[in-house]
Amino acid sequence: MAFRVGVVRDARYLEHKPGLIHPESPNRLRSVYRMLDKDFADRLVYMEPKPATLEQLELVHTPGYVKLILSTAEKDFTTLASDTFVSSKSYLSAWLAVGGCIQGIDALFSEHVRTCFCLGRPPGHHALTHRAGGFCIFNNLGVAAKYAVEKYGLERVLIVDWDIHHGNALQDLFYSDNKVMYFSSHYIGWYPNTGDWEETGALEGKGYNINVPVPKEMDDTDIIHIYRDTLTPIVKKFKPQLFLVAAGFDAHKNDPLGRTKLTEKAYYWLTQLILQLSDSVNSAPILFSLEGGYDNYALAVSVKEVIANLAFEGRRQRIPSTRTEKAENVVERLKSVHSKYGVWVK
Repeated sequence: MAFRVGVVRDARYLEHKPGLIHPESPNRLRSVYRMLDKDFADRLVYMEPKPATLEQLELVHTPGYVKLILSTAEKDFTTLASDTFVSSKSYLSAWLAVGGCIQGIDALFSEHVRTCFCLGRPPGHHALTHRAGGFCIFNNLGVAAKYAVEKYGLERVLIVDWDIHHGNALQDLFYSDNKVMYFSSHYIGWYPNTGDWEETGALEGKGYNINVPVPKEMDDTDIIHIYRDTLTPIVKKFKPQLFLVAAGFDAHKNDPLGRTKLTEKAYYWLTQLILQLSDSVNSAPILFSLEGGYDNYALAVSVKEVIANLAFEGRRQRIPSTRTEKAENVVERLKSVHSKYGVWVK
């Protein structure tokens, strides 16, 4: 069965220019957009984003921080953090990155599309309520999750973050929240040095924050095993009404910042798993939002695998059922850490 697949794209996302040698370059999206035009043509529902409103941004960010980002307008160059720089039009790209996610949420709940991929920048999962960082300005999916809960009365939202860097700001936003569950697989030794096993949530959110530190030498088989054996019981117990995917592709073997042993096919199978899990909970809508991925070719082919799966027509292949000792050790440790909460594992 083919789904109506929405894609948010816009040339204004290219106006964010953090520097000639900065990894988060406009060329990332240029490569993705060229791939879309070549390989998908008229198969997708394209949507032009509108900027988020101040009220929407302030669902997550402080008024002072929003004012700070506005103050960078038309300045040639501003440093927001040691790794996060903006140019004169970056504020607009950032506003549109949030707005694109909100537009995607509305398109999903109006049933205009079945799934949606917001292909914008800058990324968002490191953007704190009051501070930029990790190339991120606004917390795109954080605002989208808050918006979905408020606008559509959702009680169970699942954020899946497969970027190789831990989404520290997403974790912080929902750490005491039992309506938004955060699941992140990441390499523990890299920026931002958060996301340990025992960071499991607080107060009402205890057990709803799920960190999966993965070995740097993991390959496609390992990550498929880990996700299959952890996300399946999580979805079965939590029954999310909305899936949000922080879709970073910097775990790809060619990525200069991430570089584990994953290939683009891993993202094909992870997407298929999420589709199947969505089907198991009344076809809950799915929104993907681009995060990392800094080799332009690897990024484009990885996004292609995700969209190819979303737009696939016909009988799907079975997800590989192979198992590895490395992955089994990760799964067993995660279950051991979370068994005391009874949220998704006894």
